[in-house]
Order: sequence, then C-alpha cells, then structure tokens
Amino acid sequence: MNPDRRIAIVDDDDAIRDALVWLFSTRNHRADSYASAEALLADYTPERYGCLLLDVRMPGMGGLELFDRIKEHPYCPPVVFLTGHGDVPMAVGALKQGATDFVEKPFNDNDIVDLVERCLANDASKRGIWQVKMQITKRLGTLTPREREVMKLILTGRLNKQIADDLSISMKTVEVHRARILEKMQVKTAMELAALLRGSGVES
Repeated sequence: MNPDRRIAIVDDDDAIRDALVWLFSTRNHRADSYASAEALLADYTPERYGCLLLDVRMPGMGGLELFDRIKEHPYCPPVVFLTGHGDVPMAVGALKQGATDFVEKPFNDNDIVDLVERCLANDASKRGIWQVKMQITKRLGTLTPREREVMKLILTGRLNKQIADDLSISMKTVEVHRARILEKMQVKTAMELAALLRGSGVES
C-alpha cells in the first residue's frame, strides 16, 4: 500500500468531514476534505487518492454525477458513497456503475475505516495492474503498421518464411521486423511476447 496515497472526503456537512479526517488520522491515514464536488474536481488528480468517499446528496453537483466525472479519467480509484437512509437505492445503482460500496449515516467508525483500508489495498493492486497495462499499450504504440502485421503473424506461430510468403516480403525483412518488435516490446522471444500480452489483457 502506497503511504503517499490519500483519502478524499467530499461532503457538504462540515462536522462529518472533520470527524472523518480525524478518524482516519488515528489510523495513520491522510485525508483531504472538500465541501463540494466542484471543489474536488478543481484539485483532482487520480494519482493522489487511493479511495474517495462521496456524499450522495450535496448542493450543486451530487456524488453520483461527481462519480461519473471521475470515471472519465484513465484511472478511477475505489469509490465509497456516504448515504442517508433515503439514498440507499441511489447508492445501490452506483454499485452497478462500478462503485465499491456505500455506508449509511450515521456510520460505525471502525467499520468505515476497515472498509476504506480494504479500498486502499485494492487500489494498490488494481493501480499496479493498470500501470503495467498502460506501459505495454505505450510500447505497442511505437510499432509501425507493418510491424503490427508481422507481430500478429508471429503470435499465431507462423515461421519467418511463412510470414515472408504471407506478406510478399523477403525473409531478411521479416527478420529485421521481428528483431525490432522484440526490442520495442522489451522481450527476448515470441513466447515472452505472447505471455506479456496475454498476462496484461492488452489487445495486440
């Protein structure tokens, strides 16, 4: 778990924000609090936060709309909604849209801290997988269209001579393309390349 990853609390109730910031500090977590969705968006970067606590109902932009805006970023940390009793159906709908959980007010202190700690651990794991996927996608972006063609054939198990025949190019040209593909993708063999793409879930 990254100790630099903070918790964001967005609630228009000053008392709730202050109580949560203090509560998380007692478990050695740093939290930033915002009185409105707009205030968070003005200061938001996905890299800073490992968990977001969003009040469902707030003046101006509500928590659900804020969640939709946050999901527009390439990476969305775990989101937990704070709800009043009447907001539970809305929170359940948010779960279907990708939120992690919701907590009804008034909440149990230990329960909410335990939940957020699970979110922080999940964020650390999910963020690591996402970062690897982005790195591999970036490497794929350095391939030329012809290199992408050759790579697809390599991944089907075609030999250099077969690839040369398929693309009507020389064996030497295929060998050059193969070497460049492996270099750009930072692997040594076609088997490593296949394992890299399969393990990351990136489309080749």
